[in-house]
Amino acid sequence: MKKQTAAITAVGGYVPEFVLSNKVLETMVETNDEWITSRTGIKERRILKKENQGTSYLAIKAAEDLIAKSGVDPKEIDFVLVATATPDLPVAATAAYVASEIGAVNAFSYDLQAACSSFLFGMSTAASYIESGRYKKVLLIGADKMSSIIDYTDRTTCIIFGDGAGAALFEPNDEGLGLQDEYLRTDGVGRQFLKIDAGGSILPASEETIKNKQHYVYQDGKSVFKFAVSNMADVSALIMDRNNLTHDDVQWLVPHQANKRIINATANRMGLDADKVMINIHRYGNTTSATLPLLLFDYEKQLKKGDNLIFAAFGGGFTWGSIYLKWAYNS
Repeated sequence: MKKQTAAITAVGGYVPEFVLSNKVLETMVETNDEWITSRTGIKERRILKKENQGTSYLAIKAAEDLIAKSGVDPKEIDFVLVATATPDLPVAATAAYVASEIGAVNAFSYDLQAACSSFLFGMSTAASYIESGRYKKVLLIGADKMSSIIDYTDRTTCIIFGDGAGAALFEPNDEGLGLQDEYLRTDGVGRQFLKIDAGGSILPASEETIKNKQHYVYQDGKSVFKFAVSNMADVSALIMDRNNLTHDDVQWLVPHQANKRIINATANRMGLDADKVMINIHRYGNTTSATLPLLLFDYEKQLKKGDNLIFAAFGGGFTWGSIYLKWAYNS
């Protein structure tokens, strides 16, 4: 009997309407379009401007897009997993609210946080639930409102991040399609290089932490870049080697959209031409947990059943990894 695999059967996405371009950023911090573009590949990013709306708003919109396109009955969804670094609230699970709002009344739900690797790690979790045989429909959403934790006077971070959400539905597959292999890693040595100092159990919020701007993202760009370049490339090459895949066998690289130079280094290590690399960083910037599903959302019509996709991501913590997946449907 063939092993039951977990395949992506539908995708959805959402980005806010407001566009924060490099030209606008030039009026906010000491930077310019040429500098940002040459170092990151980013031209603009989307920002959620609606009052009293957080990550759940983005996640709900992406899920609703998926539901509308696929026709899936939300009541048939067994599990809703929201991958995010920016939950609505510190304790109450954002996923629980999202599930209720989209009508997934029979689903259980929770959040998963692994920084920019959250969706990648979520793919492993979603697939494991499907492969267990106990669940038939798992909705994985990657969503982040990064603008809520970015200091727009800090040019090292405000040029990078944007807001957005993407969703993927996982279902059982008996054709050998879907998730084939994974290699996921973490290393706590990276905690000091990409973090938010305050607001957690070590340093709770106080008047002093607010004055010191310790509730915003801090990034040691050079250290993060160095680790990301080597590790994303290493795991992507490793997943190819252990599955006997050559560059001709891989139809698409689905890389986390953190920096164009990191994406290029990963593709080069895999021996892939540029036309096999999904990229939208120029439009959205780094949307953290949303980058991978937003790529699927943007490229869905170009994907063909049986295509070999290599996913790769790197995030704070440090967290990183690669997943090999066979695409399961034609749009």
